[in-house]
Amino acid sequence: MGFFAGKPAPTGIAQTLKLSRNLWERACPRRGRYWRMQAGQIIVQLPFPRTDQPPMSDANRDLITRFYQAFQRLDAEAMVACYSDDIVFSDPVFGTLSGRDAGDMWRMLTTRAKDFSLTFDQVRADPRSGCAHWVATYLFSQTGRTVVNDIQARFVIRDGLICQHDDSFDLWRWSRQALGTPGLLLGWSPMLKNKVRQQAFKGLRAFQQAS
Repeated sequence: MGFFAGKPAPTGIAQTLKLSRNLWERACPRRGRYWRMQAGQIIVQLPFPRTDQPPMSDANRDLITRFYQAFQRLDAEAMVACYSDDIVFSDPVFGTLSGRDAGDMWRMLTTRAKDFSLTFDQVRADPRSGCAHWVATYLFSQTGRTVVNDIQARFVIRDGLICQHDDSFDLWRWSRQALGTPGLLLGWSPMLKNKVRQQAFKGLRAFQQAS
């Protein structure tokens, strides 16, 4: 008998089935009735499809694809055309750039690119956001060293245009490739990170003044 008056406490297979059901419900909360007990057996029916996940968006996936196809061609104007006027961009090298600064960054990078190639994949998008993985290979002009930068990108999309673009990558790995020994020894440090950012922003301002 159980500790409480009334029905006996479950034992044996009944106890095992109850435990299994509890574990399943933790992993997949029920949306509709999909558990059935029958003749000492448990029949698990798949839960109804979740309805709280945003649907995939072909239009936004195509937008992200156009952005990277333009990047492969080093066509900065086509890239910027995928951005809203109030675009906010961020990455570990430039920090946060907004509006025209973000567009001019791509204009500067595509103009100065040497031995450049780019691949991208894993493009996904829903009606409000998207993501992609891309790898850029290029010659870092300040040192003449080859860099292979592996980047994860996330986007916020509004009215058919990208309004926020965040690139993330390992800055220490980038600095080891781009700067050599100084990057290897100090690439992890806030001092070098700040110096890299200052130099990148200084280069952007010089490009804008010369344009």
